Amino acid sequence: MFRYSILLLFFLPTLASAETEIFIQVLGIAQDAGYPQANCYQAHCNRAWEDPTLRRLTSSIAVVNMASKNKYLFDATPDIREQLYQLNKAAPDGEFTLDGVFLTHAHIGHYTGLMHFGHEASGSSNVPVYAMPRMVEFLSTNGPWDQLVRYQNIQLMPLNDGTFVTFDKNLRVTPFLVPHRDEYSETVGFRIEGPEKTAVFIPDIDKWEHWDTDIREVVRTSDYVLIDAAFFADGELPGRDMSNIPHPFVSESMALFEDLTDEEKSRVIFIHMNHTNPLLIDGSDAQAEVERRGFSYAREGLRLAL
Repeated sequence: MFRYSILLLFFLPTLASAETEIFIQVLGIAQDAGYPQANCYQAHCNRAWEDPTLRRLTSSIAVVNMASKNKYLFDATPDIREQLYQLNKAAPDGEFTLDGVFLTHAHIGHYTGLMHFGHEASGSSNVPVYAMPRMVEFLSTNGPWDQLVRYQNIQLMPLNDGTFVTFDKNLRVTPFLVPHRDEYSETVGFRIEGPEKTAVFIPDIDKWEHWDTDIREVVRTSDYVLIDAAFFADGELPGRDMSNIPHPFVSESMALFEDLTDEEKSRVIFIHMNHTNPLLIDGSDAQAEVERRGFSYAREGLRLAL
């Protein structure tokens, strides 16, 4: 179990400027299958099929260190080609080095992009891939992922629950276990500590009450908390019993956070939205409600100063 032991800090979320030394950039906001989702031809998907500007990439963030010229990717999604392009615009290859890919777990939206480092694609050399023990075992012993290891396209870097990785005095990353559907690997979130601010990234988790850490304390001890927003509310999937899909609904999270201060609420950023989630639709009532209640939702390109 990962414990948060730092002093309570009270900062408003700070957008990164051109002079920011280290920042997070949001590269995708949708659930594993992206938006619109394959085989979805309902009105909420058709709008994005017909207008490519409305499409959204699978949930991922990057950290860029302008001083040391390093960049780090959190989750390798099916949309990694576009996301690496967007990251290259912020931190160009040749000038910046991709010094780490951090994986949360072995569901399709979070690791399958690794294929683009492989022999049939970019043919990368020893890209450091940070993963928990079961995830390391999964990638090492199952094709086609084991070929990436054998061909040294990637270099697996084992992580341990609650044990931080330090890159320099200004950047530290700590994985922590969270409850989720763990068929092939553990599931973790990441605490990312910069020189001035701290972010927490939890794109996938089961209901908050299933976790032995109080998410409200995580919010109180962090500057940005990017959390699972797969579904906005119960009933979003007609004909399905959503109790069998135990993500925390955005409506549930907002109710749980109701007693936080306005400043603490402003730290919460919803991410990882299923194609049915109305937070994906600009101008929706759902977006207005989130904003009215003092929270935020992620947008591609958003930068947060660390």
